[in-house]
Amino acid sequence: MAGSTPRLSVFDTFKTKKDEPTGEALRQRSIIITLATQDNPTQTTRTAISQKIATDNGNVWKNLYSGIFRDLDEILIPLGIVKETGRLPLKRGPKALQEKGIPFYQLTDSGLLVAMSLEEFSQREKILERFFSQVQIDAEFLMELQVITKFVPRFFYSLLKNYIQAYCDGKFSDLLPLERTKFLSVSKDMVMTQKEFLDAFTGMAKQEKEKTLRFLDEIR
Repeated sequence: MAGSTPRLSVFDTFKTKKDEPTGEALRQRSIIITLATQDNPTQTTRTAISQKIATDNGNVWKNLYSGIFRDLDEILIPLGIVKETGRLPLKRGPKALQEKGIPFYQLTDSGLLVAMSLEEFSQREKILERFFSQVQIDAEFLMELQVITKFVPRFFYSLLKNYIQAYCDGKFSDLLPLERTKFLSVSKDMVMTQKEFLDAFTGMAKQEKEKTLRFLDEIR
């Protein structure tokens, strides 16, 4: 990794199995979700993160530790997805380690954005509210996003996933600030399709609307 540019891999899949995430992708996703759901510093050290992920997946935590250490120090922290928040004092062990303490971590605002793009993350709405309350976003764009997330949340999360995927693919270097043009540009086809449908549906007669809704109701 030395000398190379860190890259977020949460959406990476195997070349021959496009539906199967790589081990690195699963590990990074697990780290991000763990940090998004844990508030206690004792639960957000490298060891605690390793133990939590191992427990959730039926693994031995010591086998995961080195990969999690590497993901944090060489990828997630340099990219500004995770940050060290402080250090827990140690009562035992080498004196130097006792003096330094054990680091614990939390997601940055960019990290919260990544967490919300992960479909298996069950606390999206809670994190979204927190994100909107603490991040600087153009007031008009913020109101638009709040309307979209209220009435068509799945559409918003699809846009967000595309946005994070574009970042992973190197199409832009920073997730924040969250700007309308950049956020929508990576989902241009999806946005244009939705707009075409919305414009058409608004102008339909009642019977046509009913037939259209019946057609869409077939998708479960």
